[in-house]
Amino acid sequence: MKILSILAITAALFTLTSCDQFKSPAPQSSSGVRKATVSIKPNFTFEGKRVTAEQFNLMTRQKRANAAGALKHLYVVSAFSGDVILYSTVKGKVTSSGKRLTAKHVAAIEGQNVGSAHNGMLIRIGNQNYYTPEVLQDDGTYGASNKYLYWVDARGVGHEQYVTGGTFIHVSDAPMAFPKIILNLEETAESK
Repeated sequence: MKILSILAITAALFTLTSCDQFKSPAPQSSSGVRKATVSIKPNFTFEGKRVTAEQFNLMTRQKRANAAGALKHLYVVSAFSGDVILYSTVKGKVTSSGKRLTAKHVAAIEGQNVGSAHNGMLIRIGNQNYYTPEVLQDDGTYGASNKYLYWVDARGVGHEQYVTGGTFIHVSDAPMAFPKIILNLEETAESK
């Protein structure tokens, strides 16, 4: 019995000490530079909570987009000429075509074993419960948004910038002026 106990303790110690051998090394570039980390202090305040700048922008955008009576200004601008092709007011916010109120994919019907302990999030369609691999997002929808940048300027005006092929779309909380700027990149005889 004593020998079995010693063997069990030895096996446990061997297992614990050998685990370090299987840890993956920190990511490293071909030049030898290792992954760096930084400690970020939450220096912004949103509704009494300390948050980071990224969290502040995301929370501000969600709150402004869902504020009762929110009005935005949408501009479709030619990437070639700088001309505003379309201007429109927007009640609330613009919505990407990839957004949906229901999940698009179903992994399993409730009670169905598909070989995994976790089949996704439970959703109800009609009278049947299903599991979906999709996650309900902060805004209460499924699906992806078009790529954009969001920021709040020094005056407190929120902006969204969407880049597409021959145009870019700009959405703001306040009307904007778009001065036409022409960059001439041709070489002239005087510049030679």
